[in-house]
Amino acid sequence: MTTFSVVIPSRNDAPMLAACLAALQRQTRMPDEVVVVDNGSTDDTAAVCEAAGVRRLFLSVPGIAGATAAGFDAASGDLLGRLDADSVPPPDWVERLERILSVQGPMTAVTGPGDFYGGNRLTRWIGQNIYIAGYIRVVGAFLGHPPLFGSNFGMSASMWAQLRPLVHRDLHEVHDDLDLSYQIRPWMSVLYDPALRVGVSARPFDSWSGLKRRLVMAWQTFDLDFRSESPRARRRARRRARLQTRGTVPPDQPAEA
Repeated sequence: MTTFSVVIPSRNDAPMLAACLAALQRQTRMPDEVVVVDNGSTDDTAAVCEAAGVRRLFLSVPGIAGATAAGFDAASGDLLGRLDADSVPPPDWVERLERILSVQGPMTAVTGPGDFYGGNRLTRWIGQNIYIAGYIRVVGAFLGHPPLFGSNFGMSASMWAQLRPLVHRDLHEVHDDLDLSYQIRPWMSVLYDPALRVGVSARPFDSWSGLKRRLVMAWQTFDLDFRSESPRARRRARRRARLQTRGTVPPDQPAEA
């Protein structure tokens, strides 16, 4: 039987985390495990986790990349779902994600968009039509596959096992989803499903400083990834993989963990 773990990094987001965990308790397919990575919180995060009966992993070093990686490392499920503390998944989120991942196979990650709540009409419009739509289209065109959206994605544990040595988990100002998207190997793929939706808070767009910080982090993440593997080398490897006969393992693929 396939097991499903949900990983949620959180830092001082106790009220939103409580809403997220409550939504996970209403799933049509209950997750086998929920791992909250408490990234040095000083609020009621520990109490929220205890009340919900979920596993809490404390990580004192700040940084969303390290928190996500630590959560995936600690999770015991065959399939790994990823939410943010402010994500509010619909009741069929786990069921839908598990079904898609099972059909697509172990080397395909699945992601979907967010429906913004809170803020005002303008900030929600910016988040929906510029931030997410732009991220999926522009970054997707650059990568050659859809990027992962950190508030709403999943992959197999075996896929994570191949990616975990490549991610930059020790750097604070790194977007974990963007970095992980760049590390997707030529024999791997990402499926974007517009029907796989979750609620997400519009608070990052309440101020220009918040939006600027996210853009600066994106630039820093790309700069770091470019120095590890040039975009040209990455595109060349993916083109070579596409030329392989369908179902043939590329010659540089490691054995599946």
